[in-house]
Amino acid sequence: MAETRLLERLTASDLFMLLWDDYGWPNQIGGLVILDGNSLLDRDGRVRIEAVRRRLEPRLHLVPRFRQLLHRPRLGLGWPLWVDAPSFDLADHIRVRALAAPGGQAQLLQACQELARRRLDPARPLWELWLLPGLPERRVGAYLKLHHVVADGPTGVAAFGALLDLTANATTPVAPPWTPTPIPTAGELLRDNLRRRRQELGRGWSDLAHPGRTLHRARRAWPAWREVFTEQRAPRTSLNQPVGVDRRLAIVRGRLDLTKQVAHVHHAKVNDVLLAAVAGGLRQLLANRGEDVQGLVLRAMVPISLHQEQPGQAQGNKPGWMMVPLPLGEPDPVRRLELIAAETAARMHKARPQAGSGIFRFVAGQRAWYRHFPRQRSVNLVVTNVPGPPVPLHLAGARLLELFPMVPVMGNLTLVVAVLSYAGQLNLTAVADRDGCPDVEVFAEGARSALDDLARSVLVPAS
Repeated sequence: MAETRLLERLTASDLFMLLWDDYGWPNQIGGLVILDGNSLLDRDGRVRIEAVRRRLEPRLHLVPRFRQLLHRPRLGLGWPLWVDAPSFDLADHIRVRALAAPGGQAQLLQACQELARRRLDPARPLWELWLLPGLPERRVGAYLKLHHVVADGPTGVAAFGALLDLTANATTPVAPPWTPTPIPTAGELLRDNLRRRRQELGRGWSDLAHPGRTLHRARRAWPAWREVFTEQRAPRTSLNQPVGVDRRLAIVRGRLDLTKQVAHVHHAKVNDVLLAAVAGGLRQLLANRGEDVQGLVLRAMVPISLHQEQPGQAQGNKPGWMMVPLPLGEPDPVRRLELIAAETAARMHKARPQAGSGIFRFVAGQRAWYRHFPRQRSVNLVVTNVPGPPVPLHLAGARLLELFPMVPVMGNLTLVVAVLSYAGQLNLTAVADRDGCPDVEVFAEGARSALDDLARSVLVPAS
């Protein structure tokens, strides 16, 4: 009997990420990198793009999704699945776009904003790496973007890391030969779909047969669901309005050691310090818009990774979440940090179900949520913090000098904030809807000021 091929179907959490596109929100994550470009550029400042591709192609086998397509079978043959691309050309994915003069940070962010707007071609693997020459001192920007269905934050960092080296002169590995596996036939898809449906029915009967166990699992998950849906409504502010497809970016540079010191002195976590900085930025943003911040408490959704695999083995999306109140009405940055730390400490013990669980295990439940998303009143913004590489890395021989995360906006969340650590840095990217949050730099300046205030609270002895 022929061996049954194991098909890589999307999980419910993956499908939850894929459906964003159907509602007009490009769901792409990625990172902005600033490189020492001396080894990448020729004498005239042009990127040696073929040399870069030759250095990176042997590493593609470490990230199978980078040579796979998302295949959507016809009705009755099951959920979408990953299949090998029948043909693959790395030139379609690693490309060059020179920055406009004068080639400063503003032009770099503008290029990323424009590239983020472009949807990935579903006829190709869902990722791109753009090299952006034109920065001063022969530095080169690089913008990696991939569809969120490929990875969440931790797995996205792992995927990017597979293309990188610890040293500039690392030996290029010898890649195993790659031959694409044929797309499954309709018969294979049907048999796999029927097998999965039988397994789901089996789990359903098991849940009915063991009501005590099922009830215990529901009770453990309920506090996290209650945080989202019944704890309290998000206050109405100008932050929440339906978003379009254009973006604005702002970045904030920070130091990991100093942030850890602030957290230690104030009996908090690093993430608490970051949330306090975000609260400071939001306070300045809304006050600058003429909105009353006295007594205002916003609701931030903080994604939590539920991956339990070893580093480098994690795949797909396994996000949980925690809702954190941000006390914008508190003018003292240290007191804001103390209030946030107390809230997160009280909430961390709760079980965190995956985003694709509960009613969101079903496509109907996911679509119902997305139809409601432009009008939702559960959350004001998303703040995500992902640990990145702790040591300096190199891309095709070029050292990564700085690294900033990129995440999408969606629904009626006109501002999302992503934080990533790298080699002693702790950098923040604010991604905003162009029309709903054109003043995103005001937020960034407020966050910088809040971080500076917190740093002074530990560096300057109290009088």
